[in-house]
Amino acid sequence: MPVPDSTLPDHLIKGPPSLPIALDLVLLSAKLLFANGQTTQKMVLALEQMAGTLGFKLTIYPNWGELVVRLEDNTRSGSESIAIEPAGVDLSKVSATMGVIFQVCEGRIDTAAARMALAEISRAAPVSLVRFALLAAAGAAALGVIFGASHPVTLALIALVAGVGACLRRWLAGLSHNLFVQPFGAALLAGIAGAIAVHLQLSSPLRLVALCPCMILVPGPHILSGAMDVARARIPLGIARLAYASLIILTICAGLILGLTVGGMSLPASGVSSPVPLGLDVLAAGVAVAAYGTFFNMSWRTLFIPIAIGMFAHACRWAAITLAGANPASAALIACLLVGFVMTPIADRLRLPFAGLAFSAVVSLLPGAYLFRMAGGMASLVTSAPDAGPELFFQVGADAAVAMLIVVAMTFGLIVPRIWLEDFTHFWPALGGIPKDRKI
Repeated sequence: MPVPDSTLPDHLIKGPPSLPIALDLVLLSAKLLFANGQTTQKMVLALEQMAGTLGFKLTIYPNWGELVVRLEDNTRSGSESIAIEPAGVDLSKVSATMGVIFQVCEGRIDTAAARMALAEISRAAPVSLVRFALLAAAGAAALGVIFGASHPVTLALIALVAGVGACLRRWLAGLSHNLFVQPFGAALLAGIAGAIAVHLQLSSPLRLVALCPCMILVPGPHILSGAMDVARARIPLGIARLAYASLIILTICAGLILGLTVGGMSLPASGVSSPVPLGLDVLAAGVAVAAYGTFFNMSWRTLFIPIAIGMFAHACRWAAITLAGANPASAALIACLLVGFVMTPIADRLRLPFAGLAFSAVVSLLPGAYLFRMAGGMASLVTSAPDAGPELFFQVGADAAVAMLIVVAMTFGLIVPRIWLEDFTHFWPALGGIPKDRKI
């Protein structure tokens, strides 16, 4: 997304702006960053530096549902709040907004030009429906390959269901502002389609026609952002982010199970995926990364970076499991640690939110299948509790344990390098392209 770079002649550069103008500029910048997935720490640092450049001291209180900004200097002070939920992820808007903030801090544009640039960014359209649907289809099919689907008809059905689900999500977004309607509708469609595919004997026992279109709905960036907020002692905001992500996952599970039930089918509590050759596994991981980069409105020119890193990470995971005999959680931890250390300086240099960029690179490692099978097994326990054998209880518990361990391993592997490098960047001033005398 282009950002105006109108360097002003010295005779046009004005003095410090008034308090209302500065407050309006900082609040608009905060709104764009907070609503579109920038990590809280980077948002606060960037806004503090911009406020300091404008001659003010900033205090910001980010909470779920409200953002409060306060500016003050030796003689003036003022504050303003807006109702906003950090439920979106748009990497292009974040990158463009950070670019405007950088230009203000370097004195290359004045507040009026910055205000116009930010207003243009806020009006930017999301990724086109065609690209959104096509990449959703490709990403779901790629996840199908990773989980062992090999029949062309099965992969085509997975792609079709995911593509139609993407169109359904865009249509539902125009009808309702409820944050959970879109994932529920897409998961319900996947469940119904998966049940029909089983009846027509077009799906494997793993129900991948139903599962794979739901895996691309998992809100990974919110899990990472919430974990980073908790680690930074922003407990209320972090818990709110994690609760939001958990509710979306619960909504997906409900839609999927309801769709299968409507079609007279159920989800097996566990299943064993077929081994996939390394080359095919890595190639499919790259396609899945490209799909998530599209969901997050990443530009084509930067999309190759998470694709390359994601393919490398998945190759490391494959080697850890296949050659070293590691369990899925340990393999995910190794891969995510590598991604965390590599992606942190890249995210800073590109001025992109770490959570969205890093998650897009490791999306193929998500334990979505375990989560959905756990939900299916729990539903089976409810419907057949008197007759349920110990095997079903064991399978549900095993799926839950594996899913939880993988999520914890991925979260730990991604956020620990990020926080460690953020806290110790004074040893490497050039890390992330940040000048030595700058914070952002």
